[in-house]
Amino acid sequence: MTSVQDLQSQIERLQQELARLKGGSSTNNQPAREKIEKMSSEVVDSNPYSRLMALQRMGIVSEYERIRQKSVAVVGVGGVGSVTADMLTRCGIGKLILFDYDKVELANMNRLFFTPDQAGLSKVEAAAKTLNFINPDVKITTNNYNITTVDSFDKFLNAIQTGGIENGRPVDLVLSCVDNFEARMAINAACNELSLNWFESGVSENAVSGHIQFIRPGETACFGCAPPLVVAENIDEKTLKREGVCAASLPTTMGIVAGMLVQNTLKYLLNFGTVSDYLGYNALIDFFPKMSLKPNPTCEDRYCVQRQEEYAAKPREAPIELVEVDDAPLHEDNLYGIELVAEDAAQEENPSTTTVSSGLKLAYEAPVTQHSESTPAVKSGDDISLDDLMAQMKSI
Repeated sequence: MTSVQDLQSQIERLQQELARLKGGSSTNNQPAREKIEKMSSEVVDSNPYSRLMALQRMGIVSEYERIRQKSVAVVGVGGVGSVTADMLTRCGIGKLILFDYDKVELANMNRLFFTPDQAGLSKVEAAAKTLNFINPDVKITTNNYNITTVDSFDKFLNAIQTGGIENGRPVDLVLSCVDNFEARMAINAACNELSLNWFESGVSENAVSGHIQFIRPGETACFGCAPPLVVAENIDEKTLKREGVCAASLPTTMGIVAGMLVQNTLKYLLNFGTVSDYLGYNALIDFFPKMSLKPNPTCEDRYCVQRQEEYAAKPREAPIELVEVDDAPLHEDNLYGIELVAEDAAQEENPSTTTVSSGLKLAYEAPVTQHSESTPAVKSGDDISLDDLMAQMKSI
């Protein structure tokens, strides 16, 4: 029969194990915690950021350490948002501001971030604990409320307007990782009003496609400029929910979309590469469509129209002056019969060329072998004298 003392001992061991799993300050976990807390605020070879600094040494990024001076707001800490926050934390972002009002459920365990012991916690609270354990150098603030309500929208507006690294400065970027139209429109209204650039992202209900969209107020279409079906036909979004059917969820699709989102966030914040205006993903055929959308001059959001007017009034770079070139032919005689043709002119097809899929190209084209019609063919079986062969060679 188990004594009371044995039961208490077992309970203590279970509590220590639970604390270890949660990233608490148990005895067994203390050395790891101390090691992480010693990470320098500078990006040098002696800490885990050395591999990120390799981007700078390879010439991809000019100053990677500038990432510590950036502040990003992540709205929606679900399947895409939680992984996005995780990636930015591991990249050493200076400050993260998290927004969500849901709680962690066991149904969220198919994702790449939350763990069963966090069930019942608010998503922002659970995320902050995990992210602080991964990288305590990142400053993380949490906001547990619904941004679509009137009172909470004002708080959201103030949070992104003053949430920069420097007090009173706006955040450098807003990332929308929400799963409903109403929240996207709230983010769109706030960013139009404050003239803040932001990324919209999403995964389809069947979990096999997703997208990201970079919205720059006044320069590109806002989320209200090209409204989806629920707006164009004045359909109540709540009526689109099907009885007994919930949205599918794949950690693969959400991880890919989060990766595209963070990759373009880094390109924008650190000024390297080309930031995609719109990048989609179709998992069924591994297709990544890209496109750009111009703003709608008759957009119903008055701040969007105002930003368009401001963007149109901005001075543009002076056009490059064209140098007049003499149209007379450079070589009228053309002794060698050289002809100029357009690059898209039809060319003789090489029978040895292999057809490749769209988006791919051959490393080189095999040369076309041409035979002169005036050259007599020599057959190996003919009995030809040396004099005849010499005469044929002279005639070539």
